[in-house]
Amino acid sequence: MSVGKPTTCKDALRRWEEENGCEASSAKEINLSFQWPPIEKMDNSLASLSKCEKISLSTNMIEKISCLSSLKNLKVLSLSRNYIKGFTGLEALGDVLEELWISYNCIEKMKGVQVLKNLRILYMSNNQVREWNEFMRLQELLNLRELLFVGNPLYENFE
Repeated sequence: MSVGKPTTCKDALRRWEEENGCEASSAKEINLSFQWPPIEKMDNSLASLSKCEKISLSTNMIEKISCLSSLKNLKVLSLSRNYIKGFTGLEALGDVLEELWISYNCIEKMKGVQVLKNLRILYMSNNQVREWNEFMRLQELLNLRELLFVGNPLYENFE
């Protein structure tokens, strides 16, 4: 079965506006999950969502976090069930993001997570974190209150 061209964020936002009868740029909550064909790339059309407090891009085919620097009010970001490999791209949200839902991705290394100074909730189950020293990076998140980390192949390196 042919999937066709991936859905762009711009097209997904246009579809969301049609379904919800309002401008995405004024919405506090946007759900772009389960797009068909799936979104593969976060693009600059997300910059229009400056009022958004919660956005879901779950269950797509996104490999890299990007284009979030304008989302200065974003408190909850859901990127579960994608192909994301790391935390690069979240730097601009370091002071505002409170919840990150990023389970069922391809994350092996926790590098970059420390920029999320206000993160309270991290749902990160079923990724690829294998090393305890990567897990220990979470101690830098002083506001973290809730963590879901099951399904990661952590092991003790005895060498």
